[in-house]
Amino acid sequence: MTLEAFADTIIPGEKRWPGDRAVAGISEGGGAVAAGALMLLEMPEGGMENALDDLAEALNAHADEYRERHALAEDGSVPPFVALSAEQRVALVVELTTPGHPEKELWTGLALFCNMAFDTGAHSHTVDALREGHPGLVTLGFAAPDSDGLWRFPDFSYRERLASPHPDTTPTGSPA
Repeated sequence: MTLEAFADTIIPGEKRWPGDRAVAGISEGGGAVAAGALMLLEMPEGGMENALDDLAEALNAHADEYRERHALAEDGSVPPFVALSAEQRVALVVELTTPGHPEKELWTGLALFCNMAFDTGAHSHTVDALREGHPGLVTLGFAAPDSDGLWRFPDFSYRERLASPHPDTTPTGSPA
């Protein structure tokens, strides 16, 4: 729940159900949580999987310190970071990612995973992500593949050919 709240702070989305506390619900549509940030973080390929419990614990410790500094009431019904308002979460993440903070690289790295989940759907195959309506890819206007699952772009992005294909390029576009 803590890491979901962090992901939602990086790229906010709408609540998944009325009582959702991890997702603050300050934005329409799906944010980093709906885009699969936790799935991406839990993948062994990313190397974060074994550190997630420690990251959540550290983030909650920072949230407790923030709450004490700002004389906020304690809410024991959810983890400390989740208990913060959306604005307070943002303020704390800004503190943690500001140049000079001793843990800046750690929290910036975690934020990058949240962005990667939203911007690329890196935890799933792109064709599947688009078929399932991945919120980040849809928001970014990522082009759907052709019916065979491959991307071909008959129109050049600059509306003109910038270079001729290499003479050894095969009809499928692969180098020979």
